[in-house]
Amino acid sequence: MLGIVLALGASLCWGSGDFLGGLTTRRASLWAVIIGSQAAGLVGAALVTVLTGHAWPGLAVVWPVLLGGVASVIAISCFYEALAIGSMSVVAPISATNAMIPFVVGLALGERPSVAQLAGVVLAAIGVVLVASERARAGDTIGAAALPNEPAIEPAALGARPERRNQRRAIALSLVASVCMGLVLIGYDATARHDALWAMLGGRMSSAVLFVLVFLALRPRVEMRRSAVPFIVAVGLLDTGANGLFALATTRGYLSIVAVMGSVYPVVTVVLAYAVLRERLARHQLAGALATLAGIALIAAG
Repeated sequence: MLGIVLALGASLCWGSGDFLGGLTTRRASLWAVIIGSQAAGLVGAALVTVLTGHAWPGLAVVWPVLLGGVASVIAISCFYEALAIGSMSVVAPISATNAMIPFVVGLALGERPSVAQLAGVVLAAIGVVLVASERARAGDTIGAAALPNEPAIEPAALGARPERRNQRRAIALSLVASVCMGLVLIGYDATARHDALWAMLGGRMSSAVLFVLVFLALRPRVEMRRSAVPFIVAVGLLDTGANGLFALATTRGYLSIVAVMGSVYPVVTVVLAYAVLRERLARHQLAGALATLAGIALIAAG
């Protein structure tokens, strides 16, 4: 049960961070949010790890999550590129299926959830896909449920798209993003078995360094109002906190279950957009949110 609670806490933090990141793209450019939140998260993770006395455990322990950081950068790059050339209503739900990779790995490693939990996994997965399946609408702030660790994008930030989109390429990129994020979760599990805090810090170190290198190579224009700084810091701390909670969750429960519980963050993002910004929820999104809740209940009861 503790693993489920921790994983749901990770989803709450990831979803809140995505929501806040989406809001912040109205006050700062996307790259400002990404680089700023990565830096804030890295500092926060380093402070927690050092102050709690967790010494460097060795490359043999940390390498899975370091590679996970590389996969995270690939996932985010593919996700944003897919959004730029494809339909949001197709890209977002495909990308939101990333938990299926660690779910299958967990089963392959011998984990055996109960029948009720398996039914809950199916319900929760269907619910998340339904919630993420929504086209951008005029006036909306949260345009797409982002992958964990990065902000949801305001529809206006995506720019104009051609009338005929290259959907096949967008679908392929979305699948790559989903698989890579699934590998990130597996990396957290592998390192967390030895040290959950270094799983949190190692993943953030890897992704932060790579994002900085990409930033230096592309040299995109960065715009940021002073008022955006606290929000960017909050996004980084929420996302890093979520990584830590998820890493701890994998040490307290089945990877196959906590991965699914950690993947319900799009529901948090959409519900926050509805509650705070009064953005509309389509009927299928409401049905998806209810299905996710029902799935969570079945998993917890099982």
